[in-house]
Amino acid sequence: MRPGEAIALDGFLDEDAAPGDVHETTARFRLTVSPTDDLTDETTLACVTSDPLLARAVLHELCQGDRLRVTGYLRLPRTPDQAVRLHVHRIEVLATAPLQKPPDPDPGAGSAGPADTEAAALPDGGLLGRHGTYATYRDPGAGTARVWSPTGIWVGTTTDTPAAIQALIDAHQRRTAPGEP
Repeated sequence: MRPGEAIALDGFLDEDAAPGDVHETTARFRLTVSPTDDLTDETTLACVTSDPLLARAVLHELCQGDRLRVTGYLRLPRTPDQAVRLHVHRIEVLATAPLQKPPDPDPGAGSAGPADTEAAALPDGGLLGRHGTYATYRDPGAGTARVWSPTGIWVGTTTDTPAAIQALIDAHQRRTAPGEP
């Protein structure tokens, strides 16, 4: 391994990590990488770390939806039954998943704001995911999707279709465009 071969990728932790051995000195996880906000440009990359400190951090401190910068070496398969993997040697947390952050307490407020109310009312059985850089919670029973911005700001609820979610995000971006009152 030469120093020039290392690559750095930014992406979202796709799902909870799995230990690579019984002693949890290695870990396997998937990173969703997208060079644009377009879902068709996304790819999911299998990652592995054999550094015990990184493995413990991945297994016990990170959660699905965290935005990470991973640095490592891409290993191409030698046989058709092997997968492409990124052997990770460094992990930097760029942002925690918006839904995992506890709401900021506001002692002067009489009640929770709309984002806090919506986050607290998430039913079990839904699917936490991403739409570009936005966090989504899809409730298959109700056919709805709840959406948060990359910074954790509540965007809204819409029907659970990619077109409806994109329309909601587009409307939010128009409302919060820089320079607008």
